[in-house]
Amino acid sequence: MDGKPKMVSERYLGSAEDIEAAMAGSVVAPERTRHLAFGAVAAGWAVLTRLRVVEIVDEVVGPRRADAGASIGTYLALAALNRLVDPCSRRSIADWWAATAADRFTGIRAGVLEHRRFWDATRTITTQHLAEVERQIVAQMIPTFGLDISAVALDMTNFATYIDSGNDKASLAQHGKAKQKRADLRLVGLGLVVTRDGGIPLLSHTYPGNKPDVTQFPLMLSELCGRYVAYTAAASVSGQVTVVFDAGQNSAANFADLRAAQIGYVTSLPPSDHTDLLALPKRSRRRVDQTRFPGLTALQRRKDIYGQSTRVILTHSPALHAGQSRGLDQSLAKAHARLTELAQRLARGKTRRDKDAVAAEIRTICKDTWVKRILTWDLTGTDPAELSLTWSIDTDARDSLEDEIFGKRILVTNHDDWPIADVVAAYRSQSDAEFGFRQLKDPHAVSFSPMNHFTDQAIRVHTYTCVLALQLAHLMRRQAEQAGLHLSVRALVDALAGIGETVLIYPSSGGRPKARRMLTETTADQNHLIDIFDLHQWAPRT
Repeated sequence: MDGKPKMVSERYLGSAEDIEAAMAGSVVAPERTRHLAFGAVAAGWAVLTRLRVVEIVDEVVGPRRADAGASIGTYLALAALNRLVDPCSRRSIADWWAATAADRFTGIRAGVLEHRRFWDATRTITTQHLAEVERQIVAQMIPTFGLDISAVALDMTNFATYIDSGNDKASLAQHGKAKQKRADLRLVGLGLVVTRDGGIPLLSHTYPGNKPDVTQFPLMLSELCGRYVAYTAAASVSGQVTVVFDAGQNSAANFADLRAAQIGYVTSLPPSDHTDLLALPKRSRRRVDQTRFPGLTALQRRKDIYGQSTRVILTHSPALHAGQSRGLDQSLAKAHARLTELAQRLARGKTRRDKDAVAAEIRTICKDTWVKRILTWDLTGTDPAELSLTWSIDTDARDSLEDEIFGKRILVTNHDDWPIADVVAAYRSQSDAEFGFRQLKDPHAVSFSPMNHFTDQAIRVHTYTCVLALQLAHLMRRQAEQAGLHLSVRALVDALAGIGETVLIYPSSGGRPKARRMLTETTADQNHLIDIFDLHQWAPRT
């Protein structure tokens, strides 16, 4: 080259005997193979990279310690990636990572993921750090993925923990009204604000499990209003945000805060509190955009809501009506079975309880509001051995109940110029937040549990890690949806997890054993996912 000899490349072929054996016509087979997870972890890492999660966390929290194996941002990002792909405890993350191909394209060795290193890194993250990290990541997310943030849904739930009742280091974990029906466990509350465009979390709020949701609404509203200016600036858009929430957040104080903040809102009111609207005849309702909402009818009025004249809309949905009717049938069937058992016991004279005690049991069986209205019962006799129970269903009362309540919702909004169909669509976006909570309770993908933490700081870090995983999951689902693949988060992660990487290890020919990497056989949908998430950049070079 340029008139001078130069070594360009050199490859060791082995001894003369090795070369002779190789040329003798025999096929060299792999000595052993390894199978590594690739698709799901690579797709998640691709989204983390686009969001600059590692860089943002490191900028907010600060540089890593000299003896740390990786930066704090790296540990937090990998914890979220694990929650997305294969939730496990910190003790097991190193083993999980070693079973993936991620060390090849990230340069992060499994040895630096020992659980104590996680604790050392994440215990330096404060509540203020988490809030700032979330703000910056969302500000990066909105323009990067083109999210519509003009309307958002707000909702809250709580998660059961297994923290010992005697532990006094976790003030966040408290006994309260458990939405998972585990009243025996301590709870941690979580509020989310998500986009209508894909249900992407924009704001999270962790609070003690014994605090009613309605008390946390002002805190979330204030934070949302504060962040929205920055978010719209990042997205180069302007306009008013509309927050959608359910009736559980309603209170005079919360409505006063909404009006003071001068933001749009859509919520619902308990139908039983507005009997005047329920009593309006069917002919008062008009059909609403049958293309979007088949069978839906509605009427609108103005009413005084928490001290101010406000637009209210009563809707009737045939689908909701049918669902409530089926629910009533199920409640009646359960009451019928229990009353039958009680009546048979009384007929055998096998009770020692007096009439008042038996009547109290019957009232408990029939305590459901709707069942109580249509099921009539009669308990005769005075002495325990003489008691007799009969009951019946009042069909006229049931017809009246269905006509009065079933299928009806009452919506309230300060958007006086919105078409009814847009108000209904906004309210139904509340399901996006509920869907996010259901996903966090899925034990297989983006799972909140198990939570092996017992201090407030660790609980907050864990909760944010789960929210970050939920952001990744819904961004990935939205990206696949836009490309024509309509999959749930679980189905998407499973499809990506089916894209594996196989390492073929050949016998040594005198030097180090030769290894060849290649992806496993894929389906048409998996090939589509490879293109959607540009997994070619992370795939092995064969």
